[in-house]
Amino acid sequence: MCGIVGYVGERDISSVLLVGLERLSYRGYDSSGISIISNGELSTWKKQGKIVELNNLLSGLSIKGSLGIGQTRWATHGVPNEVNAHPHFSETKKIALVHNGIIENYMEIKKRLIKNGHIFRSETDTEVLIHSIEEHLETTDSLLEALEKTLSEIVGTYSIATISEADPEKIVIARKGSPLIIALGKDENFVSSDINAILTHTKKVIYLEDNEIGYVTKTSTFVKEIGGSEVQKEVKVIDWSPTDAEKNGYEHYMLKEIFEQPSVIRNIISKYIDKDNNITLSKIHQPNLDISNVNRFIIQACGTSWHAGLIAKYLIESYARVLTEVDISSEFRYRQMITQGHDIVMAISQSGETADTLACIREAKSKFFKVLSFVNVKESSIDRESDGVVYSYAGQEIGVASTKNFIAQLATIYIFSIHLGLAKKHLNKEQASEMIQELRRIPDYIESILKKSEEIRTIAEKYCFSREFLFIGRGVNYPTALEGALKLKEISYIHATGYAAGELKHGPIALIDAKLPVVCVAPQTLTYEKMVSNIQEVKTRKGKTIIIATQGDEDIKSLADDIIYIPKASEDLTPILASVPLQLISYYIALKLDCDVDQPRNLAKSVTVE
Repeated sequence: MCGIVGYVGERDISSVLLVGLERLSYRGYDSSGISIISNGELSTWKKQGKIVELNNLLSGLSIKGSLGIGQTRWATHGVPNEVNAHPHFSETKKIALVHNGIIENYMEIKKRLIKNGHIFRSETDTEVLIHSIEEHLETTDSLLEALEKTLSEIVGTYSIATISEADPEKIVIARKGSPLIIALGKDENFVSSDINAILTHTKKVIYLEDNEIGYVTKTSTFVKEIGGSEVQKEVKVIDWSPTDAEKNGYEHYMLKEIFEQPSVIRNIISKYIDKDNNITLSKIHQPNLDISNVNRFIIQACGTSWHAGLIAKYLIESYARVLTEVDISSEFRYRQMITQGHDIVMAISQSGETADTLACIREAKSKFFKVLSFVNVKESSIDRESDGVVYSYAGQEIGVASTKNFIAQLATIYIFSIHLGLAKKHLNKEQASEMIQELRRIPDYIESILKKSEEIRTIAEKYCFSREFLFIGRGVNYPTALEGALKLKEISYIHATGYAAGELKHGPIALIDAKLPVVCVAPQTLTYEKMVSNIQEVKTRKGKTIIIATQGDEDIKSLADDIIYIPKASEDLTPILASVPLQLISYYIALKLDCDVDQPRNLAKSVTVE
């Protein structure tokens, strides 16, 4: 995704910025640009495409300057082109700004600014920031104060770096919900959204926290709370290699991605839901894809995405009353696909390049099915070949075992199911709004679970030498049990099996003895009482029970050898919450066993062979 870099010092400014942007390119981007103040004058260069295009644009130019900012942009608001690329500059072309994040109320602010005479060039939400700063500078000479006044009007997330001809020795910065750091050198300083961009220059860094604003010069830094007083920031020395820096201080990508899950859901909400709880899924409303008339979904996916599809079946049938079937992609093509003209094949994929899933799309289209896909990677093959798309917006996921993308798939499927329920008139606006409010609380709930990571680690290490695990769940949490078992298999190489808890007595109960850990997904849902009976069956046979339960449930505690509580939430959102401790259990067991967590043997991130 988007990356920011800034520099103030005496090095070759364009080289520092371009190398920094190149080191951020793994995040994904579609355009790049830099702004530099040279001899008191601001200049900006931007290009669509890869950074090499920007390099070519600057080739042969003699650029001198001591201060500049740059960004790699991944398009959200507005198509990828040079006008929408960052940095954005003011109408006077004396101020430039780069921004990561989403300004949720940008349309409201944009209308006011246009009324005040401002002329907008781009389709981006970011451009309102630069115009607002310019307006506030009419009443203050301080770029810092102008940005602070602007941010007091903003609803959304951001990391921002801005420079001005009027204050040519400072990069003014701010952060809320999107990472930004200051890196300290000798008579030079850097800013970046990712330590990887600056690690070759210095290892001394200051981490900005949410709702902080400040500036850097060649020899000083200043940070304060937005609307508050100065904050004394701790300088930390990083001892990572440049490769490790991409993990933002986490030991593994997987752990980093688990901890990113609250921000992923917040981002998804900002993409698809406005402040009045209205849902916008523009890429599913295509001329040749009419979801309002659908009478059957056939979901096909692989691995973790298949588990998301199983949960989608519960939600779609519950909210929209549309018959839904779920197939594993590698088996889908072997069935007789019969359509009555109002069926849609739904594909779910993180990479958008999963070979089996892509082959099923092509097979379905050859039989005149319409295809709706849930994908994380824009412009992937599945994206391009589908009739409609819902993007997962999980960001780049590097760990092979999918974590944050699974949560993103569940969140987007939940939103889609509500949207479909409204279209089918099985939900009303009041019901939908209440359900969306439930989703808005989920990021905070996940953060509360993540605060228990050391407690979960202790439980995981207790069972790390067990060579078999059983995971059980009921209803919408049966797929959660399947996903928990898959995670453990993938990264720890321990045999684990997921079952619908009601199936225990039809065979798997023969496996249970005093040595077998049984992970029981048992939040307080409609199937709770039956789930408790199944756990009692396990305890009767001396199985070791690790129970995922709803906060405050003291009754179930007597059946648990170990218990992990999750916050109380609506039943259909419990798979999101229950999955987080299951991810952490798998991670900490693999860590204890010294497994390669991020790149488990025999697996690849994007499976491009059938």
